Amino acid sequence: MRGREESDDSVDRWSRHDWWSTVLDAADAPALAHFYADLLGWTFDTEGPEGAAISPPGSVVGLAFQTERDYTRPVWPAHEGRQQMMMHLDFEVSDLEAAVGHAVELGAELAEFQPQDNVRVLLDPAGHPFCLYTD
Repeated sequence: MRGREESDDSVDRWSRHDWWSTVLDAADAPALAHFYADLLGWTFDTEGPEGAAISPPGSVVGLAFQTERDYTRPVWPAHEGRQQMMMHLDFEVSDLEAAVGHAVELGAELAEFQPQDNVRVLLDPAGHPFCLYTD
């Protein structure tokens, strides 16, 4: 991308300037960040009342969370006139049943509609759909 520094793994992650993340809005960003950190085994890069960021250890790629006062929980599948999801996260797993059980244990909800045998759609505590899938 133009206007962006190039870095490689020889540069300490905190000295790099090529970080990127996907940002999810939520009524309580730190709480949602804790859910995903526990689910993925990632660590916190920042945390405060207005937002948080997590990433895999040593990485410059991650998820960020932003507190939005007027957050509206999306519905899935889409319903006319209701807040639709704008995006979703996919995570490949080797044991779908174990991964779904872990996510539910942490506060996710299994969506009622499941479109594929090797994919499970879940809703995080803020209602964002995410998928666990096997290849």
